[in-house]
Amino acid sequence: MTKNTVNEVERMVVTRVFDAPRELVWKAWTDPKYIMQWWGPKGFTSPVCKMDFRVGGKLLCCMRAPDGQEGWNAVEYHEIVPYEKIVSLMYFSDSKGNKIDPAELGLENEAIDGAYDVTLFEDLGNGRTRLTHIGNEPMESAKNSGQLEGWNEILDKVAAVVAGLTQAK
Repeated sequence: MTKNTVNEVERMVVTRVFDAPRELVWKAWTDPKYIMQWWGPKGFTSPVCKMDFRVGGKLLCCMRAPDGQEGWNAVEYHEIVPYEKIVSLMYFSDSKGNKIDPAELGLENEAIDGAYDVTLFEDLGNGRTRLTHIGNEPMESAKNSGQLEGWNEILDKVAAVVAGLTQAK
C-alpha cells in the first residue's frame, strides 16, 4: 500500500475472510432475501429490501433499530463485475428511494466528494473468499461515528448467512 499524499484521505475499509466459495459470498451480498438477514448492525433488522441489481439499478432497504425506529438506505449501482467487484453509491433515503440530506436526520455527512463504495470479492482458493468493502467516508470519521464498528457487525451477520448457505450446499 502506498503512503497517502497530503490530498488523499484514508477511506473506511472493512475486510472479512469467509470459509466459503466466492459464488456463495457473492450470493449472500447480492440476493435481497439474504441482504434482509444482514442489513444493519447487531440488533437491527431489515423488514424491506427491494433490488434491481444491474448497472444503473438500485437497492432500497429499510433498517429497523431495536427500539422500532426505521431508516432507509438506497444504493445505486455504477459498476458490476460478477463475482469480483461492485462499485456503488449508498445514501440515506425515504421509503421511495429519494435521497435525503443526512442533516435532516441529525447526522453529519462525512462522505468524500466523488468517492464511491467499492466491494471486492477475492477468491483465495481452497473454498475461501476475502470480501473487502471500501466505504466512501474517511476512516477517522467512521471510527468516531461508530460506523466502522457497525460495518464489522454487519460482516458478522454476513458470515452467519454465508455459513447457512455453505451448510445448505
